[in-house]
Amino acid sequence: MNRQHTVADSPYGPLTLVATDGVLAGLYMTGQRHRPPEETFGEPDPRPFTEAVRQLDAYFAGELREFDLPLRLDGTPFQRSVWAQLRLIPYGETRSYGELADNLGKPGASRAVGLANGKNPVGIIVPCHRVIGTSGGLTGYGGGLDRKQRLLAFENGTQDSTPALF
Repeated sequence: MNRQHTVADSPYGPLTLVATDGVLAGLYMTGQRHRPPEETFGEPDPRPFTEAVRQLDAYFAGELREFDLPLRLDGTPFQRSVWAQLRLIPYGETRSYGELADNLGKPGASRAVGLANGKNPVGIIVPCHRVIGTSGGLTGYGGGLDRKQRLLAFENGTQDSTPALF
């Protein structure tokens, strides 16, 4: 298994992108919960990330609403099924953990969906920030609730111009 990484700037702080055998396998924010140890990211090499960085830049510029990148999402079958559901949530919309559990045919599994959501290895591109509590409130987010709120506001066109410190 050959791993490389690079760091890309974003309005939400530096993003560490990790590739396994040339395929994007991780996108991690500074201070993110469940962020793997740096020594697992492999050698610094920006070459595998040209298209991912281009699409992220277009997303943050408001020019891209859906990512089209090959991904290597390593996880349990249940985690991968949750992450597949996340990719179906349209830009600017949200779904609750319960709705995702229902979509998976597991109506009592909203907590398990939340745990799988939190282990998403490719944040933003696999939009785990679009998942909210049943009551409509913001709930946990590995990148922090402030980032989640700002990402949702950005997608809804209501983000203020105050720079965030991450």
